[in-house]
Amino acid sequence: MVALMTRRGLLAALTALFGVTPAAEAAAKAADPAWSLSDAQWKQRLSPAAYQVLRREGTERPFSSALNAEKRPGTYHCAGCDLPLFSSKAKFDSGTGWPSFWQPLPKGITTKIDFKLIVPRTEYHCTRCGGHQGHVFNDGPRPTGKRYCNNGVALTFKPT
Repeated sequence: MVALMTRRGLLAALTALFGVTPAAEAAAKAADPAWSLSDAQWKQRLSPAAYQVLRREGTERPFSSALNAEKRPGTYHCAGCDLPLFSSKAKFDSGTGWPSFWQPLPKGITTKIDFKLIVPRTEYHCTRCGGHQGHVFNDGPRPTGKRYCNNGVALTFKPT
């Protein structure tokens, strides 16, 4: 008898093979102990949409964030802990529907590989609170060639 593998079964097999945990359990740990909040504390602190992205590694719909069209000079901060992550000088219009940057600020993010879509992708998180921000792609502008594709709900903008 041939057993059919469901998507859930395939993900479980990949998890066992590569040591990847489900997204809900894989939310990055906070580097700063002051930001190691309980799930209930995060739910109280964040909007439901921000909680889904920052703590459950979700993705907002494209073109749903006002920050995608933000053009003023300033700094983009983590919506979870207010750590500065990107300068407006590194922002560009990628046409993807999410705020995109070609370079993060120093010590703002950490990366890891995720296999949620089977194909490995580089995911990045805030270094302070561990909040999921988005993914890095190799199709950005010079000088880095990188595109940090960020969920707008995971950011706040502070104009200068």
